[in-house]
Amino acid sequence: MSPVVSATAAENREVAITAATSAVQSGQLVVIPTDTVYGIGCDAFDADAVHRLLAAKGRGRDVPPPVLIGEMRTLDGIATDIEPYVRDLVERFWPGALTVVVRAQPSLAWDLGETHGTVAVRMPDDEIALAVLKETGPMAVTSANLHGSPAATSVLDAATQLGSAVEVYVDGGPRTSQAPSTILDCTGPAPIVLRHGAISEDDLAALVPMAGGDEEASGPHTPQAPDTADGPATAQ
Repeated sequence: MSPVVSATAAENREVAITAATSAVQSGQLVVIPTDTVYGIGCDAFDADAVHRLLAAKGRGRDVPPPVLIGEMRTLDGIATDIEPYVRDLVERFWPGALTVVVRAQPSLAWDLGETHGTVAVRMPDDEIALAVLKETGPMAVTSANLHGSPAATSVLDAATQLGSAVEVYVDGGPRTSQAPSTILDCTGPAPIVLRHGAISEDDLAALVPMAGGDEEASGPHTPQAPDTADGPATAQ
């Protein structure tokens, strides 16, 4: 059994963050809490680690993991041709339950799977996750469960499903909010909802004009919704 490091008490938090950071930087998989459910993650730029992450989940390259970031400015480092409205969205809803699918920087040396030149990005609203991300940089993170199983809302749920595939489990206590993040395709002139979630379309539309509804999210040029760190974006 891989070690479980508790971060539920403030005095233990730094030890847990250091353990998770060290594991990620050494190319290992970790499980960390997010503001929705537990996520399994690794260095987004370590192709071997990403491959092992997908294998641990039992998912293929056709459903690439999103990338979680610890600072808003990181978005400019991993995305290109960012539509102006994306700035308004992330300023309002990050950190929080909004995932934006944007065009990836073509020069980045990473392999997240069949992304078709896009990347799904989120900044989670969780103190532990943000602390780890600020140390590691961008991480590929998906929900800490096996393909077809319920998302993990506790570290025990995650460990029961993923076992020794994970180097370090960080226990941040039970996750009480299971509402998934709202996923938007932000590669066009107006955002398209790929998955409804914690942030309502009304709240989004109050900030930026939206493009149609879910029926528009299945066009040939629209990115597939990723398997996010708060549950699958598409049916398992």
